Amino acid sequence: MEFKKIQLNGFKSFADKTNFLIEEGLTGIVGPNGCGKSNIVESLRWVMGETSAKSMRGSGMEDVIFNGTSNKASKNIAEVSINVENKNNEGPVQYRDLDQISVRRKIEKDKGSKFYINDKEVRARDAQMFFADLSTGAHSPSMISQGRIGALVTAKPTDRRAILEEAAGISGLHVRRHEAELRLGAAENNLKRADELRRQQEKQLANLQKQAEEATKYKLISEEIKKIEAGLYYLKLLEIDKEIKIENEINNEAGGEVEGFNNKITELENLIKTATEKVSPLREKNIENLSRIQRLNLELQNLDEENTRIQDEIESINKSIITLDEDINRERGIIIDANSNEKRLKEEKADLIEIDSKYFETEKLSNEDLESAKKELKKEQESVDEVVNNIAEGAVNISIGPITNVQNSIKRAKELIDSNEINQAVTLLDRCNIELDSFLNDLKNEKSRQELLSVNEKSKNIKQLQEKYADAYSKNQSIKNESIKRNERIKTIETEIESWKNLLSNSEKMVAELIERKNKLSAQLKELDNQPRVQAERKGQISENLRISDKEKIDNDVIIEETDNRIETLRNELNEIQEQSIQIR
Repeated sequence: MEFKKIQLNGFKSFADKTNFLIEEGLTGIVGPNGCGKSNIVESLRWVMGETSAKSMRGSGMEDVIFNGTSNKASKNIAEVSINVENKNNEGPVQYRDLDQISVRRKIEKDKGSKFYINDKEVRARDAQMFFADLSTGAHSPSMISQGRIGALVTAKPTDRRAILEEAAGISGLHVRRHEAELRLGAAENNLKRADELRRQQEKQLANLQKQAEEATKYKLISEEIKKIEAGLYYLKLLEIDKEIKIENEINNEAGGEVEGFNNKITELENLIKTATEKVSPLREKNIENLSRIQRLNLELQNLDEENTRIQDEIESINKSIITLDEDINRERGIIIDANSNEKRLKEEKADLIEIDSKYFETEKLSNEDLESAKKELKKEQESVDEVVNNIAEGAVNISIGPITNVQNSIKRAKELIDSNEINQAVTLLDRCNIELDSFLNDLKNEKSRQELLSVNEKSKNIKQLQEKYADAYSKNQSIKNESIKRNERIKTIETEIESWKNLLSNSEKMVAELIERKNKLSAQLKELDNQPRVQAERKGQISENLRISDKEKIDNDVIIEETDNRIETLRNELNEIQEQSIQIR
């Protein structure tokens, strides 16, 4: 036989189904460390019947199942199969007629492993014997691993003998012989155990025979005892018959006396029955009275509790009314404050409107003064510009540089005035005057000097006009700011008036609600004030009924006690008569 193919599926590192074909000649597997070469050898040993998980480099046999990686999920089944070609019809007898034999081992998690030969399930022992008959197996020396050659060289003679026996093809016979020896040893142990059981049964049989003899003796003695007891019972029955005859004679003699006693007993029983019938309604009446007393006491207790509850409720209502009065007074105070504040704010608003109307004319005059000052200032600036332009055109024989600077300064001052930056404009004009004074001191031409003096004079006029404009502008702005403040205050006053109106409305609604709640509580308090009188009347009625029921119960108890004493006396008399009657009988 020859191995032709190994198929692995889910075994260790072989997650997918993998086939290894074993062709004619030498078949080798080459690869780097860790690629799974050793797993192929271990798969051969495993399918041949390996039972040691340690030999498979695992802690348990289920460790041979693919455990999964980061890219592949783990599996629940591992399977290895070997196809063996049988061209020469060798091997075990039952497989010699087959040209190809498939041996497969399959393991599932938590279910163990199974062996199949040609897809037929077999025992693990059958698979191991199959490979043993082929002179191989899971522990065969023909599977040479690393360090195996050195171990064979230094092996003991018994180990070398195993190699030779496998090479000779008789390792399967030795396995069968070892199995037969184990079976013979087991059979011998069973025979020894059977012999011990036989000896134990013989001992038990002797004990049982003794017990059977004793039981036979006991049976005979029991039958004799029963016969003797039967004779004794017969003699006793004869004596009893004699006694019965004597008792009948005595009874006939005492019949008259017994009849008299029976009449007395009947009379006493009738008296007891009459007394019992008389006292039974009283007992029932007493039970009713007791129930009525308990009910009346419970009603009294309920009335006391109701009275306490009403008093607590009255106290709570009084406190609530006091709280409501305080709330009403507080809300009425808020209403008074709201009315007074609303009146005050309206008066302040009227005053502000009146002041604003008075200041309207003042603001109008201020605007006119401001516009007049602005026009005069503009006129003076134009005359200065005219003189400066004449100088610039060469009509006056002077150096143009300082004049140009003054002209630029005046233009800048005009821009500052237009933007209402008066202080900076005044500063700039002062500087122009200083420059002009310096320039005049150096000027020799009388005409030019006069022209520049006029410019200087106009600059001073402009300065005065600027100050006048600044005062008018400041006054105008002050009037406008005051007007804006008055308008803002008027708006604030209107908001406050609206707020006080809302507060007044809410307080009036709250006062109405509080008064309504107070009226309801007052009506409830008036109703509760009448409850103590009603409860007192009801309590008096219950107390009277309770007194009557107690008196009736006491009277019934007296009658019941007297009747019970009489019945007890009659029963004692009846017992004495019954005892006398029994003695006579």
